[in-house]
Amino acid sequence: MSDILNKLAAVLEARKQADPETSYVAGLYSKGLDAILKKIGEEATETVMAAKDGQSDKIVYEVADLWFHTMVLLASQNLEPDDVLRELDRRFGLSGIEEKAGRKKEER
Repeated sequence: MSDILNKLAAVLEARKQADPETSYVAGLYSKGLDAILKKIGEEATETVMAAKDGQSDKIVYEVADLWFHTMVLLASQNLEPDDVLRELDRRFGLSGIEEKAGRKKEER
């Protein structure tokens, strides 16, 4: 399934060259980082509300929106889904406690 992430990433990259008048994503890029972050915040809130409602179809729909807009953020920062997947892979097999402890050591 990560193939769909790479396909979407390619489309999002191409939208950087698109006309903001004809492309939703190009419009977000043209409005800048704050507009992208605002959209992620909206989608995160809608995801929480869907989860509180307990309706699986709404949860999936809203998480898809959240992932989509997070991928717009990645593309705007010249990052790719594989960057996130590598980080998840790095964490695989670590407990959350171990992972957090490692972050605290890196912050010092």
